[in-house]
Amino acid sequence: MKGLFNKKAAILLLILVLLSCMFVVYAIADAGSFSGRSDYGGGGDWGGGSSDWSSDWGDSDYSSTDSGDFSLGSLVSIVVIVLIIVAIASKKKSAGFSASSSAGAAPTGAADLSPISTLLDVDPNFSEAKIKEKVSNLYVQMQNAWQDKDFEPMRAHMTDALYSQFARQLDDISKAGCTNYVERIAVLDVNISGWKRDEVNDSIVAIVNTRIVDYTVNDKTGKLISGSKTAEKFMCYEWTLVRSKGMQTPAPAGSGSEGVSSIHCPSCGAPVEINQSARCPYCDSIISAKDYDWVISSIKGISQRTVG
Repeated sequence: MKGLFNKKAAILLLILVLLSCMFVVYAIADAGSFSGRSDYGGGGDWGGGSSDWSSDWGDSDYSSTDSGDFSLGSLVSIVVIVLIIVAIASKKKSAGFSASSSAGAAPTGAADLSPISTLLDVDPNFSEAKIKEKVSNLYVQMQNAWQDKDFEPMRAHMTDALYSQFARQLDDISKAGCTNYVERIAVLDVNISGWKRDEVNDSIVAIVNTRIVDYTVNDKTGKLISGSKTAEKFMCYEWTLVRSKGMQTPAPAGSGSEGVSSIHCPSCGAPVEINQSARCPYCDSIISAKDYDWVISSIKGISQRTVG
């Protein structure tokens, strides 16, 4: 009897160990990225933290009085459960499931936004062309910072919450001894969906279409962990950029000052030029980026199409 129980327990333990190994691979592959093993688009929002399945492991069918043989049916049942778990985990990981991102999400509806042209009524110096250029440049800069495993340059361009989420994920990749390469980056199109205002912020919503080659490599062995060095992924995202409510775009400055904002540090009062960093060089305090410019507050993955 005891030997039978041990046999069952050993087989179950082996399956669970194999399953845990698969989860480790998934955790390393595509971490912090919206691209995945499988294409997606237009479905549900994978940004939540809960699973689509549930199973109660508290009640066991095994007991000290069990006198039956460990049947093939029992083993098949365990394998089926494992496959269901793996399939769901794979689906979420392949869709870019992570703590800071949602993939396969629906874009914000037009009814929730005002036409971008109406922003000019309250911000006469706003330029749709410049915000599109800003988004394009930030996308490339973000991917380069991710690959370099140095996300500090993005601090000035993200809300504190979003920056912290991405930085934590990147730290996980570094600790795993891996590098997520994002190459052949091209921003194909940026379309402004509209804007809105709440009690605290003004927000702009943009659809960003890009092309990338995305893969993860083990730093020590050079082994390909996930992705492809040749396949092109055509990605569609929704970016939301926020700025403190009522802030206005500064009048065009003189030549040579593009991309630089001059403000006073709220902590020490020193004049600070903000371009690549939101840190005051005099008192080392972090300046809230959204108080002087549009910054990224959220990114959703809308679709992915892989070619090659």
